[in-house]
Amino acid sequence: RHFRQTLETFRPDVVWVIPHGWSIPPLARVLPAAGVPFHVSVHDYPDVRGQVARLGSIRCQRLAEWVDQLHARAASRDAICQAMVEDLRARTGAAGTVNRAGLEPEDLTYLAARVAQPPGPIRIAYPGTIIVEEEFAFFVRTLAEIRAQLPRPVTLEFFGGHSYRSRLWFDPAWMNEHGNLATAELLAALRNCTWGFVPMGLADDDPRYNQFSLPTKFVSYLQAGLPVIALGHPQSSVMRAIRGFRLGVSRTDGDADGWRQDLLAALLRPDPRAEFGPDLLRCAQSDFNAPEMRQALWENFKKQKTES
Repeated sequence: RHFRQTLETFRPDVVWVIPHGWSIPPLARVLPAAGVPFHVSVHDYPDVRGQVARLGSIRCQRLAEWVDQLHARAASRDAICQAMVEDLRARTGAAGTVNRAGLEPEDLTYLAARVAQPPGPIRIAYPGTIIVEEEFAFFVRTLAEIRAQLPRPVTLEFFGGHSYRSRLWFDPAWMNEHGNLATAELLAALRNCTWGFVPMGLADDDPRYNQFSLPTKFVSYLQAGLPVIALGHPQSSVMRAIRGFRLGVSRTDGDADGWRQDLLAALLRPDPRAEFGPDLLRCAQSDFNAPEMRQALWENFKKQKTES
């Protein structure tokens, strides 16, 4: 009722919705019959494993069906990665574009400048929530095994509202928690790091997350000019995003010996920013260009206003 009244009061030209969680039922019930053109942006599916654990499988299935209906009925639509665009089109028959967090011109200028590697320890950044904790613990164990072989100390730098000090793998001797930082502060802190770590599920047992949700931390690493340490299933969204680019080190299996060798070789590189910087810039320009994505979104809005 509140949503219907809001539409009647403001009479918008276009409604832009990002269906998520408990916003989905009122959006699905009101928008198709509201007589207002709407644009749908799908960032995450509502039936990922974590949501099913909280809300139940039957409810999450219903929410997912409503998202598909919104996607099909929208005047225009986008999703967070190409795999999700294709997946939605296969079910709904409705085409869309990719729209997600991206880099602004000043960020691209920063990448092009090839800022020198910061001095001091090898700082590996991790902002946000740990979704695949088994893979994260595997990475920490491997890192702990090779620390003594490196010429500089290694630290893990955590950013975000979650604390992991209670975990068995957490070692305060070389891990630091910084809490939530404002956007500008976080970017400055990331640019003082050496690498960014992004894990996805190796077993792909949560495919609705693993294959279709793209962690924003990956975009943050591009923005900060950080080479990437990536671990995940070959069909995970992150592994798809880095194909065709040389952005750092990645593995798609849990081979401890192979991972140990690759990680050691990566962390022994004297200046990974100089080595991987050209492809970080190329990836940002081609796949994460914020002005281009924003313009495409705006063109959809203008088209809907004209047609309405």
